[in-house]
Amino acid sequence: MSVDMKYVVDFLVNLVNIPSPSGNTEKVISFIEKECASLGIENRRNNKDGLILTVPGKNSDVHRVLTAHVDTLGAMVKEIKGNGRLKLTLIGGFTFNSIEGEYCQIETSEGKLFTGTIQSTHASVHVYKDTRTHERNADTMEVRLDAVVKSAEDVRELGIEVGDFVSFAPRCEVTETGFIKTRHLDDKASVACMFGALKSLLDSNVQLPYTTHFLISNNEEIGYGANSNIPPQTVEFLAIDMGAIGEGQTTDEYCVSICAKDSSGPYHYAMRKHLVELAKANDLNYAVDIYPNYGSDASAAMHAGVDVKHGLIGPGIDASHSMERTHQTSIENSVKLIVAYLNSDLVKS
Repeated sequence: MSVDMKYVVDFLVNLVNIPSPSGNTEKVISFIEKECASLGIENRRNNKDGLILTVPGKNSDVHRVLTAHVDTLGAMVKEIKGNGRLKLTLIGGFTFNSIEGEYCQIETSEGKLFTGTIQSTHASVHVYKDTRTHERNADTMEVRLDAVVKSAEDVRELGIEVGDFVSFAPRCEVTETGFIKTRHLDDKASVACMFGALKSLLDSNVQLPYTTHFLISNNEEIGYGANSNIPPQTVEFLAIDMGAIGEGQTTDEYCVSICAKDSSGPYHYAMRKHLVELAKANDLNYAVDIYPNYGSDASAAMHAGVDVKHGLIGPGIDASHSMERTHQTSIENSVKLIVAYLNSDLVKS
């Protein structure tokens, strides 16, 4: 089955350019709703404002669920300082040094948008002797607003208050060599892979063997994205999330990664073997890997007590939770494995 990579890449670029830190995902969910309407895919929101897509299959007695999350890392205004700068509290598991020097956007509760830069309080080497060694933490990092503000009162007059969401500029680029480098590939690359698979199936007019739900979760980065709204008929649950790259890992930027174990423990063994068999049968570039500091929507579902076989696959992403990068071949391999899984028989224990 062919993959419309232009559709997938264009969709991904649109996604990463829509701010959606955990807790503030309305704009990106609305964007996906419009895409579902254009593709003719039935969908509904859950009470958490995540999105559930349903594709009827030949067998409606047993169901499958696939999930990918559209929420990203971000921050909130923790404090408005007396000099007009902002202190932050982080949303998601990342470090302050990974966002130092990054442009950002502050959205007020009234929907007003302001830009700024995240930097150290000792940013100038011409003033501070400890610029290079100054610790980067919540007390030593701040947002410099692109507004004429010299006091906390000036900032509040703009409408900015504690609790306002802060998103980071993605700086997305698609290179001539096939790389996609941007923030928030975790997990918008997987959402794009999911829609690439859906479009391939729709274009081919293929009916799935089992009724399948596609859950676009919006709270994964804070631990509970897809731990509910799982139909009781569900017997298999596949999370699509980034494959972590680094020293000691087998995953790279060109393969689809199949997770054997993460911080929550091993994934369902039979399901993992089923995914590997599908990758081999379809001559895909894949790697089986263990992610040492990682949790997924599938592991969140397990902690919630959902009785399903669970698995995890996704494109290989370099520099996770920082300036991330992958290659289009990794995206393509991931889409093809999703399609193969959707068309396969149930996992045999």
